[in-house]
Amino acid sequence: MPELPEVETTKQGLLPLLNQTVIAVDIRQPSLRQPVPTQLHDICDATCLELSRRGKYIILKTSKGFAIIHLGMSGSLRLTQQAEPYRKHDHVILTFNNGQSLRFHDPRRFGVFLWLTSDPFAHPLIASLGVEPLEDSFTADYLFKKSRTKKIAIKKFIMDSHIVVGVGNIYANEALFAAKIHPLTPSNQLNIADYQRLHHHIYHILQAAIIRGGTTLRDFVNSQGEMGYFQQELMVYGKEGKPCIICQSPLQLVRINNRSTIYCSQCQPAFCS
Repeated sequence: MPELPEVETTKQGLLPLLNQTVIAVDIRQPSLRQPVPTQLHDICDATCLELSRRGKYIILKTSKGFAIIHLGMSGSLRLTQQAEPYRKHDHVILTFNNGQSLRFHDPRRFGVFLWLTSDPFAHPLIASLGVEPLEDSFTADYLFKKSRTKKIAIKKFIMDSHIVVGVGNIYANEALFAAKIHPLTPSNQLNIADYQRLHHHIYHILQAAIIRGGTTLRDFVNSQGEMGYFQQELMVYGKEGKPCIICQSPLQLVRINNRSTIYCSQCQPAFCS
C-alpha cells in the first residue's frame, strides 16, 4: 500500500495541474472502495487551485469543490497526454485544458475518488486523523503522552492513523530498527528517551523516502509513471533471514496485526517487565 512518502511524492508530481481547468470527466469504473459519485462530473469547467495531502489522502481544491483521492492498496495517479490510450485499470480520468489527463489507476479497486462541495477536512475519512509526522505538532513528547494508557505493541501504536498519520508497515519496520526498539514492546513501557529516538527516526526516514521518490515494491509509480528508489536503502523490511547490517544476526519475522514485521533480536532486544 502506498504510504506517506509515496502519496507526498504523487502530490508533488501533480503540481503542473495548478491553474489548469478540467474540460472532461470519464468514470470508467465507479466501483471502488467507495463508489465514485456521479457528481464528480460537476468538476467540469473547474480550475485547479490547490493540491494538499492529509495523511494518505490527496485533496484537489478547485473553483467548484474538492476531490478527495486515496490510492488504496495498488492505486496510482498519473499525468499523461490526452491522446495516450487508456490502460485496463484506468478507472477515473480528468482531462485538462492543457492537453493533459489525470488518470486514477487501481487494479485492486481499494482506492477512493470522491467529490465534495463542503470542507474536506471535516469529512469522516479525514476528520479523526492524527498529527502529521512532518509537522511541528509531531514531537517525542506528544508520542510519550499519547502512549501512557496504551498497552498495545509499539509497532501498532505508531501505525494507528488516529495517533500519527502515514507511518505504514514499511516505515514502521525501518524506524523501530533504527531506534533499536523491539516491535512488540508495549507502548506504555517505553520512556521519553525511547520516544525521542523513535520520533527522530520516523521523521528522518520519511523525509529521506520522499527525497528518493518513495518505495516501489510491486505497484507504486509516481505521477510520471516512475518507480521510487528508497527500497534500495531499506535496512530490514523484506529482509527476513538475511544478516543484520549492524550485528550480522539473521533478521527475524513476526506478524503483528497480520502484517509482516522484520526485526533484529540482538539490536532490538525484547522488553522485559
